Amino acid sequence: MSTSTHWDIQCTILAGDWTPADEATAQAAARAALAAMNPTRDLELSLALADDETVQKLNRDYRGQDKPTNVLSFESGDDADIPGEPLMLGDVVLARETCTREAGEEGKQFAHLLSHLTIHGVLHLLGFDHENEEEAEEMESLEIKILADIGIANPYLEGAETK
Repeated sequence: MSTSTHWDIQCTILAGDWTPADEATAQAAARAALAAMNPTRDLELSLALADDETVQKLNRDYRGQDKPTNVLSFESGDDADIPGEPLMLGDVVLARETCTREAGEEGKQFAHLLSHLTIHGVLHLLGFDHENEEEAEEMESLEIKILADIGIANPYLEGAETK
């Protein structure tokens, strides 16, 4: 990362049983994702920690899927290159109950799953997707590398982690 590049990552608890430690985990994961991509300009992004009800409404209203999901990413659409102004990437919204349930089902530490999903969401804001197999493999490879950089095992290996 260039010393002149600044990343403003705002994290807000909107709803749900989130803690200050969860906020710190999400912010650290977002920073790791940005560091791995080495952006050359100042960036802003928002992390919203929410509950299933909030995420279900967003998922229904913006994606036509009336169910909660673990993470949603909303690109800002800000492509403007205004000198001296950071680029607003968008918002990553995480659902507490879904994340808690998935961590239990997958035998993963909650903080590790939260880190993975935050990284996943930030990569979406940076233009990565998983609409086809090639895109999915590229995105998963990036997630695995970024997670390894912060000491978290490959989440795609079955049985790689237990609580």
